[in-house]
Amino acid sequence: MSHPRFFSGKFLLTHAFLTLNLAYVVSPAPGRAQSAPAVASTATNPLLAPWSGPYGGVPAFDKVKVEQFKPALEAAMAENLREIDAIAGNPQPATFANTIAALERAGQRLDEVQTVYGIWSGTLSTPEVQAIQRLMAPRLAAFNDQINQNAALFKRIEAVYNSPDKKKLTPEQQRLAWLYYNNFVRAGAKLDATAKTRLSAINQQLAGLFTRFSQNVLADETDSVLVLKTPADLAGLPASLQADAAGAATARKIAGVAGVITNTRSSIEPFLTYSDQRKLREKAWRMFYNRGDNGGAHDNNAIISEILQLRAERAKLLGYATHAHWRLDNTMAKTPEAAMALMEQVWKPAVARAKQEVADMQALAQKEGAAFKIAPWDYRYYAEKVRKQRYDLDQNEVQQYLQLDKMREGMFWVAGELFNFTFASVTNVPVYHPDVKVWEVKDKTTGKHVGLWYFDPYARPGKRSGAWMNAYRNQQRLEGNVTTIVSNNSNFVKGKDGAPTLISWTDASTLFHEFGHALHGLSSSVTYPSLSGTSVVRDYVEFPSQVLENWLPTPQVLQRFAVHYQTGKPIPQALVDRIEKASTFNQGFETTEFLASALVDMKLHLAGAQKIDADKFERETLAQLGMPAEIVMRHRTPQFSHVFASDSYSAGYYSYLWSVVLAADAFSAFTEAGGPYDKAVGQRLVQNIFSVGNTVDPADAYRAFRGRDPKIDALMRERGFPVPTAQPAKQPAAQKPASKKS
Repeated sequence: MSHPRFFSGKFLLTHAFLTLNLAYVVSPAPGRAQSAPAVASTATNPLLAPWSGPYGGVPAFDKVKVEQFKPALEAAMAENLREIDAIAGNPQPATFANTIAALERAGQRLDEVQTVYGIWSGTLSTPEVQAIQRLMAPRLAAFNDQINQNAALFKRIEAVYNSPDKKKLTPEQQRLAWLYYNNFVRAGAKLDATAKTRLSAINQQLAGLFTRFSQNVLADETDSVLVLKTPADLAGLPASLQADAAGAATARKIAGVAGVITNTRSSIEPFLTYSDQRKLREKAWRMFYNRGDNGGAHDNNAIISEILQLRAERAKLLGYATHAHWRLDNTMAKTPEAAMALMEQVWKPAVARAKQEVADMQALAQKEGAAFKIAPWDYRYYAEKVRKQRYDLDQNEVQQYLQLDKMREGMFWVAGELFNFTFASVTNVPVYHPDVKVWEVKDKTTGKHVGLWYFDPYARPGKRSGAWMNAYRNQQRLEGNVTTIVSNNSNFVKGKDGAPTLISWTDASTLFHEFGHALHGLSSSVTYPSLSGTSVVRDYVEFPSQVLENWLPTPQVLQRFAVHYQTGKPIPQALVDRIEKASTFNQGFETTEFLASALVDMKLHLAGAQKIDADKFERETLAQLGMPAEIVMRHRTPQFSHVFASDSYSAGYYSYLWSVVLAADAFSAFTEAGGPYDKAVGQRLVQNIFSVGNTVDPADAYRAFRGRDPKIDALMRERGFPVPTAQPAKQPAAQKPASKKS
């Protein structure tokens, strides 16, 4: 997942919320609009100073003060406006060099200020930071519209795009010219003055609503905890989870209790899996799944309705039937209908499998004397019991071999094998929190510096939940060899008194997933920053991260890095065999909870201008879909930050499934060859997927790697679903972007 982040000067896409990494793309730097004050002194506001120090410069996190954000943003925006004035007002005929490349160079200071601002907003969100967010979000949206609606600037971009000289440009330059032109058009550059004014007002309103939505979710996550009062409340919890709960109580200064379960997925899901106390499981479940849906000041339902209305109006202004049609016009899928076709193809077998899983759990519960019907807060608990009974596989046993630090070392090793990278810990750069650690990444053969990787693994108050990747600086060669700086962020519960942090198999998979995004950024080898790293279309950006998950269960990783936290002995092969045997277990649940969120997201945004009651729409849509009563959406609408904390994944949550089709098919290229570490296939993966950024049409890039279009077969086999006998008419592979681009 990812969180929203604003950029000017370049089309940069960060995978932050991917969280939410809710990546956010904005159009290039500004146009004429207002008089611009001089940039404040860097002596009085270090946020405005260019990044300095080793590795091509690094953020000066140790000098940041919250009160500096507002004046720094204002000054950097003003400077960026002057840069754009110079480009838009250039008396010379528009060329790629004096317009497109000039835009790529503009906005450096604002990019750097907003990078730091985004980190504080997502990981150190105090009331003071939140007040600045509420103030600045609409102003940043208005600023971006000044850029998008600058007629003189667009005229020059359009001239370059339509010039017969364009064919003389390199393929990368031609794609960049198209990207600028397309993004400006999609942002309303061709609208008349009245429509532009209304569009800007909508964007400013939405920016404020997005901020309120995300702050409401954060408040429910931060303020709500489940207090375990007595030792009896710990019944069923493994020792590691009991220690985590005790540590959380200490961190929150809650004395005289057995422990505390915080309101984040990394804490809630293990509790729901192991707690023998059904009433406490229900309390934990309701606390987590009702975030943003509790009435009062932090309720998000009215905000959702307003966001949907504004999005529908904006889509109509821009000439699209719905917000979903606008969002998917610039993706691999191209249309909501294509995305729906894929989801519907997987939905029925997923629900059928989920119903089988529920029947198995109900039978076991009744055998144990339970006199109730399986409820959503029972699902993980009884699924674990069935897993243990059927496969002799206890996830708690597996967790003893999954130490966070060792899994990180395993990721580094995989990166060395597939990407030829080495990682070395460094302490000569400032960090924004003591938990954050930094590694220098080098080429294993040449020793050449590749970039920096920051890791912020632990939950804390003021840090939003989830896991995401961020790019602090994108690789580029426009002005020298600029290397990248990327980060991964998680919300694990920190081990008490230096004890190792044990994580679940699911958490380990998520760790590899987010590291895949980081490797996408680190592998980038392009000239222009707007085309760098993860700056690709939404339903393609998850592909490199999804595919990397496949290397976690390889014997080479497990035998070296899955070692017992007490004995240091590697995970027994018999346990690995049981993990493999159970690999398709519970796929009905996991696929159904995801697809329910993706389908509701799409249907909300296909509903057009109708006034929507979010809770009612969610209930009725799930009933129409035949959603099993024992399962809830992975992200219910009142807390669906992917969709309502920015435009990022709106009408786009389907992209995880779209990407996992690509990932499953891509990994089968390894299994068909010499195995997961086949050098030739790995080299093709890096050259055609990870290193090219957005310089190549994604459908063409995939074909260059695989030699054909992707098929859904590998995904269906991977999840234990029936493989279709014939491919449907609409597949990810069939949706080759128009020759114009994607």
